[in-house]
Amino acid sequence: MFSLDGIKNIIFDLGGVLLNLDPQRTMVEFKKLGQAGLVEENPWNFKNEIFYRFEQGLVSVDEFHSEIKEVLGNGVTDSAIDHAWTAMLLDIPAVRVKIALNLKKKFRTFLFSNTNAIHVEKIQSDFRKAHGFEFPSMFEKVFYSNEIHLRKPEVRSFLKVMELAGAEPGNTLFVDDFGENIDAAKKVGLQILWLQPGMFFEEIFSDFR
Repeated sequence: MFSLDGIKNIIFDLGGVLLNLDPQRTMVEFKKLGQAGLVEENPWNFKNEIFYRFEQGLVSVDEFHSEIKEVLGNGVTDSAIDHAWTAMLLDIPAVRVKIALNLKKKFRTFLFSNTNAIHVEKIQSDFRKAHGFEFPSMFEKVFYSNEIHLRKPEVRSFLKVMELAGAEPGNTLFVDDFGENIDAAKKVGLQILWLQPGMFFEEIFSDFR
């Protein structure tokens, strides 16, 4: 059990913390469309700048589709692009949902995710079908990079989230699985929990099952 002494607020990452991911699936699907290298094994290592701009909400869904079609150059459909792009998204296990809801009873809880409009729609739809309620209601507030127009590991993104949450870094725990994000959070003064390979949300917070 990770010590939560002195913690009043918890900010969770999504992919790799609450949401299971398999980026290899997206690599396979883009390969079928003719471009295996668009997304590398690290799910946040993209070969085309469009993905980063999409995660900052700087391009619309239509513009995203248009640019990906230009890269693929083979008459691919919007739905085929969405299928490939969302293939990496798996499930949010019920045990993690239960723990997050129990943590919300004791702490102010938030979500901060580097994501995009297509992924958000897919995640929220799948969650609704699996768990019977709306995903954002698990937290006091959710902060998506495409909505606040800043993404991790930019230090400015953490400062923005703290401002919007009305929280102080010193008593706020940030939970993420990506080392660069953890390093940036430290610079802001956040308390950190780095979920490294072999560590799982449901084990760290087992007292809240």
